Amino acid sequence: MIDSGRGGNRFAGLPDYPFTRLRALLDTYPPGAAPISLSIGEPQHPFPGFVSEILARSAQGYGKYPPMDGTADFRAAVCDWLTRRYGLAEGALDPAAQVIPLNGTREGLFGACLALVPERKAGRKPAVLMPNPFYQCYAGAAVAAGADPVYVPALAHNRFLPDYGALPEELLARTAAVYLCSPTNPQGTCATLDDWTKLITLARTFGFAVLADECYAEIYDTAPPAGVLQAAHALGGFGNVLAFHSLSKRSNLPGLRSGFVAGDPALIKTFLALRQYGGAPSPLPVLETAAAAWREETHVEENRARYRRKFDIAQQILSNRFGFYRPPGGFYLWLDVGDGEQAALKLWRDAGVRVLPGRYLASGAQSRDGNFTESANNCGPSPGDAFIRAALVADEDLTATALRRIAECL
Repeated sequence: MIDSGRGGNRFAGLPDYPFTRLRALLDTYPPGAAPISLSIGEPQHPFPGFVSEILARSAQGYGKYPPMDGTADFRAAVCDWLTRRYGLAEGALDPAAQVIPLNGTREGLFGACLALVPERKAGRKPAVLMPNPFYQCYAGAAVAAGADPVYVPALAHNRFLPDYGALPEELLARTAAVYLCSPTNPQGTCATLDDWTKLITLARTFGFAVLADECYAEIYDTAPPAGVLQAAHALGGFGNVLAFHSLSKRSNLPGLRSGFVAGDPALIKTFLALRQYGGAPSPLPVLETAAAAWREETHVEENRARYRRKFDIAQQILSNRFGFYRPPGGFYLWLDVGDGEQAALKLWRDAGVRVLPGRYLASGAQSRDGNFTESANNCGPSPGDAFIRAALVADEDLTATALRRIAECL
């Protein structure tokens, strides 16, 4: 647990971050073979060659304070990409009012919650909804904003997507923001256009913001996932919607720390006003490099092909075990091993393979039948307990070796 050493710490209820917990579980034991890490979703494919050239050419830009809202060229590149990728009408997005750069999606997903969640909603403490399992940033942001994080089960019977529309109206009325990741982390499900449409309609009915985490949107198997802006545009406008994207997965540039948020101009304005106080603007060379990356698609197609080959390998090795399925998006395997924590420890001690227990990505927020009950929030078994998450980010040979070890060890 996070502990400030003083009483009344609002973050005391948050568990330690998943990788802190993983180190505590594994690091007192030596690996059982030459170690291979599949625990962290850090892309290890090469990033495009033009990145180094642009950063070197524009290095003098590090000598200037960058604007918080980025450059006109960066915003134009983002709007052009969104228009192409999601079939938006030309001019549907205003680069000056509907896009701002971020230091990756996590910074934006956290800060947007701080900016947009009010002190009270429907006369009560606000709620922030998120899927369970979930990206831990969501829970930290909700607590930091003074809201109740509400974990809504994302289970196999519902395509691993949370059914926000089935929640009680009393809860929806005090909901200030909803997170949804597509393709999902860790299960790899992609929200359909209908899924996004229903969520946006719900948001406009109950007056909350949709925070769409689409950082894996360009890693997919056969069909490009639908996007929240695509659905909002079909509904006639971008109200209540923010989409978050990054170059970390798309272009193998996690260290560049470059992403963006786009959507509802009123929400963008509010978020930007807060970022003027505490945000960290993207350096000018980063913005120039990022603009070039959003305009170039060949490296993205090559990247997807590498992941497809690794899923081919996974299918050959694991297709008849651990509930294996080939996810339509993302680069994770979500494997049912009975007890994810015990399996992760065994894999490390016996086979040198490092994976993440699903328990570390989830909260005990489901009833015995798997349905949502608010009284079960933060207690009992979680929907991640039986699973491990394996990130297929290493090269093909290492990936094959690791998967064979998993099959043999478990």
